[in-house]
Amino acid sequence: MIAIIDYGAGNIQSVYKALKYIGADCKVTNNKDEILNSDAAILPGVGSFGDTINTMNQLGITDTVKAFTKTGKPFFGICLGLQLLFPESEESPGVKGLSIFEGTVTKIPNQSGKLKIPHMGWNSLNIKQKSGIFKGIEDNAYVYFVHSFYLQAKDKDIVAATTEYGVEIDAAVQKGNIIATQFHPEKSGDVGLKMLKNFVEMVK
Repeated sequence: MIAIIDYGAGNIQSVYKALKYIGADCKVTNNKDEILNSDAAILPGVGSFGDTINTMNQLGITDTVKAFTKTGKPFFGICLGLQLLFPESEESPGVKGLSIFEGTVTKIPNQSGKLKIPHMGWNSLNIKQKSGIFKGIEDNAYVYFVHSFYLQAKDKDIVAATTEYGVEIDAAVQKGNIIATQFHPEKSGDVGLKMLKNFVEMVK
């Protein structure tokens, strides 16, 4: 069973529906025992870095998520769920993230004044790792983004894919059992469904 971690994020139901569509056994939950005892976990995300961490703290699941990432079982962070894996975000100064990885999360610069922020819509990926969720995914595949802040990972070896939007954005990370994407696979058509299928295969 895949636990979809519930802290009230806006994309939880779309993640649930996408997983059900591909035949995955999944459950939306914020129960600590259910999360830790699941075969895999997904941390979806839409909204503010600070508000989300505060909500997770109130629900008592911040440490649960950290503990799960150390179990070796597959873990997938989506959109804000990627940013939360890092120590902090410029969006919410002083709020501590999960610090699973090192890196900075800062506002997408708009030096030309021509970029629309948030970065919203389809963009292509430069795939660095052909394993994990990117198995069988062609380079330059298009996926769906909605974000105003972007990741620059300290360890470039964990970066699985990048995209360009005024600057190079670390669009996905993979290391060991932990995967995270800045884009929304559940909103990325057949390419996104293929990535979710790859994740489900890792669970098996």
